[in-house]
Amino acid sequence: MTALYVLDVPENTTVAKVAAEDATVTVGKVGPYFEITADGPIVVDRRATGCRHAVWYSCVAGVAGGDITQHDKHALRIDPA
Repeated sequence: MTALYVLDVPENTTVAKVAAEDATVTVGKVGPYFEITADGPIVVDRRATGCRHAVWYSCVAGVAGGDITQHDKHALRIDPA
């Protein structure tokens, strides 16, 4: 299982919302973080989130069971390890 952790603050809520649009992704909460999980890769399109670049590049709080293979102005992608 691949997991992405994003701090639950107003600036980051759209990251979780866009991730949840993928039927293979589950979004839950662990403490003050959104826990975004999937059996396969997790891909979030930056433009769909509406995040500005500073927020986008600082949204990742942690990753488990995978590696960040893309984190640029287009998308954030975590692939299973």
